[in-house]
Amino acid sequence: MDEDTLQFYRRNAEAYAQREITSRHARMARFLEPLPPGAAILELGCGAGGDTAEMLARGFDVRATDGSPELADIAAKRLGRPVETLLFGDLNEVEAYDAVWANACLLHVPRDQLADVLALIWRALRPTGYFYASYKAGDADGRDTLNRYYNYPSPDWLRATYAQAGKWNSLDIESGEVRGFDDKQASMLFVVARKDA
Repeated sequence: MDEDTLQFYRRNAEAYAQREITSRHARMARFLEPLPPGAAILELGCGAGGDTAEMLARGFDVRATDGSPELADIAAKRLGRPVETLLFGDLNEVEAYDAVWANACLLHVPRDQLADVLALIWRALRPTGYFYASYKAGDADGRDTLNRYYNYPSPDWLRATYAQAGKWNSLDIESGEVRGFDDKQASMLFVVARKDA
């Protein structure tokens, strides 16, 4: 992950944790619907643990992780359970999860590294496992006004990059708008993929 971006979240962990975005709960509910009760879910970039709390309340077995130790600590206090610090490149499980939830975090992975990270996620998923990620849409990488790096993909670029990472039974991309931490509206791409059997 881009070091400047990681340091931004480490320095601003408390302020970032104060944000609660409820618009994604309907998207999360649709994502969780096909999963079996008690399914094992890996959450990447859990932030303050809001999504984790929702998934736990629905009875899922969630392994919550974040690249920022400060955010992981805030989430652990909120949830009353351990939250690991995990960088995407350090993911090493094989067929361990029924689903991976990566909301607004893989958008910070440098373009030339995203296929490798997606391959690690593909490997960590069980056959027919589900994977959700969201990205800020664009045509070339760059930085926002807060100096955070974004890969800013197009749908076609994402499809090609996911195809490099492994075989997917399905790959659906929806678009929408979200107001970010910088208080600006951003065009988003919401991706749900299902690993091939």
